[in-house]
Amino acid sequence: MAGAFALAGVFIIGTSWYRFVESWSWEDAVYMTVITLATVGYGETQPLGSRGRLFTIGLILMGVVAIGYIVNRFTEAVIQGYFQEGIRLRQQRRLMESLSQHYIICGFSRTGRQIAKEFRAEDVPFVIIDSEMDSMRDAQQEGYTAYQGDATLDETLLRVGVERAICIVAALPSDAENLYTVLSAKSLNPDIRAIARASTEEAVQKLQRGGADAVISPYITGGKRMAAAALRPQVMDFVDGILTGADRQLYMEELLLDPAVCPVVGLTLQKARLRSQTGALVLAIRRVDGSLIGGPTGDTVLMPGDLLICMGTAEQLRSLNQILGPISTKQLRRPKSI
Repeated sequence: MAGAFALAGVFIIGTSWYRFVESWSWEDAVYMTVITLATVGYGETQPLGSRGRLFTIGLILMGVVAIGYIVNRFTEAVIQGYFQEGIRLRQQRRLMESLSQHYIICGFSRTGRQIAKEFRAEDVPFVIIDSEMDSMRDAQQEGYTAYQGDATLDETLLRVGVERAICIVAALPSDAENLYTVLSAKSLNPDIRAIARASTEEAVQKLQRGGADAVISPYITGGKRMAAAALRPQVMDFVDGILTGADRQLYMEELLLDPAVCPVVGLTLQKARLRSQTGALVLAIRRVDGSLIGGPTGDTVLMPGDLLICMGTAEQLRSLNQILGPISTKQLRRPKSI
């Protein structure tokens, strides 16, 4: 831009000189300035005196400097990938604008990396936010969609489509940052589900008061899981095998009963015959009021808005999803290999 402005200034100076000092017409003045700056060597449009020729020499030198500066900057921009970076940023902006019903991971530390691996295994759309350039480079090398910015700022969350997202995971290293992130996300999208990482029990309580739907403390949860692995190792192996990983045979999924499309609303589990038709097992039912029915019997009535927690193979859960609506293919997530 500086080179372009400089070249335009030189053009205006040259044209003004030939028009007002040499008393040429505007056409001759513009023509003389152009051929001088272009150094094509056509010759003088009209005879010039010593003063005019000295000015023309200076005009040539100024034009060469301005054009040389433009060429130098353009070459430098091409070598450094400036235009490629601009194209990448525009593509990233279009991708962010197209995201919908996606997940947002705030922080690409050890916790965020593991979350991203699980999301990729589940084949769900997600975007990563981190303020560190090294973390962004690592995320992009892994093939993830990533945005560099401060997750605690509303502007950053809006850039990644928080108003269209269904869940945000605050996995930043600081409890204060996670709290700010949850508050910002909830203010921009009250319906979003917010999951937050906490380092202490006090932080757990504050994040819950701040609007987090679920708060996970790696230390508390890790301690509980280690104790359970020591006391009930086979149970832990079974639970881990159906909750995480891309090579598992059994899956757990939650399916919402939408009365507008679900044909089994109002029926008992026995009459709905979900197990006999699909082979999937209904482990629990979460009612609209939040109450949980564990191990429902055949007499349990399926109510509008119930959330079924089911277990089965990928094919069994796919069949169950089709019987219950189909509600939405996005509600049932499986690895790409299925």
